[in-house]
Amino acid sequence: MSQSEIGPPPSRNEIQPRLARELGLFDSTMLVMGGIVGAGLFINPYVVAERVHSPVLILGAWAAGGVVAMLGAFVYAELAARMPDTGGEYAYLRECYHPLAGFLFGWVTLLVVMTGGMAAVAVTFARYFIDLTGVRLSERVVVIATLAVLTVVNCLGAKLGSRLQSLLMVMKIVVIASVILSGYLLVAHPFPVLHPVLPPASERPAPAGLIAAFGSAMIPVLFAYGGWQTSNYIASEIRDPRRNLTRALMIGVAGVIVLYVAMNVVCVRVLGADGLAATKVPATEVMRHALGDTGAKLVALGIAVSTLGFLSQSILTGPRVYFAMAQDGLFFRSVAKVTRRTQVPAMAIVLQSCWTAVIALSGSYEQILNYVVCTNFVFFGLSATCLFVLRRRDTHADAGFRAPGHPWTTLLFIVICWLVVIDTIYKYPANSLIGFAIMLLGLPVYTVWRYWNRSRNRIA
Repeated sequence: MSQSEIGPPPSRNEIQPRLARELGLFDSTMLVMGGIVGAGLFINPYVVAERVHSPVLILGAWAAGGVVAMLGAFVYAELAARMPDTGGEYAYLRECYHPLAGFLFGWVTLLVVMTGGMAAVAVTFARYFIDLTGVRLSERVVVIATLAVLTVVNCLGAKLGSRLQSLLMVMKIVVIASVILSGYLLVAHPFPVLHPVLPPASERPAPAGLIAAFGSAMIPVLFAYGGWQTSNYIASEIRDPRRNLTRALMIGVAGVIVLYVAMNVVCVRVLGADGLAATKVPATEVMRHALGDTGAKLVALGIAVSTLGFLSQSILTGPRVYFAMAQDGLFFRSVAKVTRRTQVPAMAIVLQSCWTAVIALSGSYEQILNYVVCTNFVFFGLSATCLFVLRRRDTHADAGFRAPGHPWTTLLFIVICWLVVIDTIYKYPANSLIGFAIMLLGLPVYTVWRYWNRSRNRIA
């Protein structure tokens, strides 16, 4: 029989233990949005205002960041349509380049990127939770208890974990919408939103300096829009991922762009460009203008919900990367096991949460976040290049979704990612060097795992 008569060979996920396909379009969309929207939306607008000093440039930076995020969503939507495998970027890099490329991505994801971010967010949640509730507990206790509860929920099934994530995302949207509407309706003397176009002449740098300032403002904006790619980690657990995940990426990123731009319009409208640059808690100041101290407490609640939602989303998505690595024999075999009743990689979930707790309790998460900026965007851009490889390899395959404007839109996204890397290396060479060193430490670890896996197979 020919290959065409017997059909295509089974995919990796069909041969090895499969995760249950339980998530629909709504849950997937909330997953995409939950991976992006965090506490930074309530705080970061002032950073952009510090770097560009006019309302139009501030809002222009957030709009431009939304365009870049949508370009990335185009790329990852087609990647998901062509390879709806567990692990997302790990799977793309493994299949398009070499298992080592995928392993290095998974290595830094577990060691610092995902867990370092989660640790910082867990501590932030603990501080706001204690402040809002007045409970007499230490931050450490709250951090451990929060991680433990979310871990248990996600070990009870992807459906339950995604429902909790969706609920938290809806709550975030409600709080953000409350801030936006309050800023529009309850502030009597707003500042102009579209004037002036450029900073005052006395503060305006030369054209080259203005371009550099705008580029500098784009860095925190691009970080604020990051996170949608984590939904691809869980592609194999989404019903009809070629349809639902691609749509979720488009809808979810578009929804976040609307929220982000609207929030910044309100910040500029209520505080003005100078007032926005002068406060480190812009959303809180907006609500103080609108509703007094009650409004400030609402923002604190919003930050607490946002941080909890980010943790929930990370615990749901991140472990699928380590699960896929273990399936390939590049990690502990137990991490590749799926629980019989709930069909989730419970060991991978527990592993990530435990390492997050270690980082949080050690207090090293702030340093870790400084180290991983470079490597994060290196893998963003490298994963996007996989689309060229897959299109060339699968010339006649119908992916179901094709990135609009490819190859130019894909190239633009890749160039922007690597410009962020270059800018970070230029501004923070020491931190960037440490980040690359952490990544390269994965080389001997990869060699050990490959050798161990081959020896184990020979014995078996």
